[in-house]
Amino acid sequence: MTVLVRPVDPAADAPLLHSWVTQPRAVFWGMTDHSPEDVGLVYAWIQDQAHLAAYLLVVDDVPLGLVQTYDPEVDEIGEWYDRAPGDVGVHLLLADDPHRAGRTADLIAAALDRVAHLPGCRRIVFEPDARNAASIALLDQLGCTRGPLVDLRTSISEKPAQFFFLDRERALTTARRSRRTPAPPGARAG
Repeated sequence: MTVLVRPVDPAADAPLLHSWVTQPRAVFWGMTDHSPEDVGLVYAWIQDQAHLAAYLLVVDDVPLGLVQTYDPEVDEIGEWYDRAPGDVGVHLLLADDPHRAGRTADLIAAALDRVAHLPGCRRIVFEPDARNAASIALLDQLGCTRGPLVDLRTSISEKPAQFFFLDRERALTTARRSRRTPAPPGARAG
């Protein structure tokens, strides 16, 4: 199966992204009360920031996931852990869509592969809300190393954040392995 990883188009993708980030399961994205226009503005702002990027994961012309990246050297989140050269921060949301059935491992593999191949990437950083049990379990299953648990406070977010780290080589190995191994039942990030 081929997973296309393409940049988010803020105007065209806003209705789709709105349908994802306003679901109760996406409460940790902090946009459950946003209008489609608000979501479009958020992603237009992300697109305008040199240290941020947003991508859709697409299978058979159906978007099934969202990957956002940030540079911890620039982003406030980088002030909350011991940064290392080559760190790339990641947020991942997989759609609650029947078309995703049996494809979760491939979507995660595509996301890891894309991020690991960004220029200068040496380590992938995740900092899900510590109350997001599904994300925590998924990152543990991926073989990420747990970092600090912090009371994260930035200009756009306040949460208990559990940091996880995955070095580039392990991410690439995990991506290759994930493409061959189905994800465990119930595994998802978001």
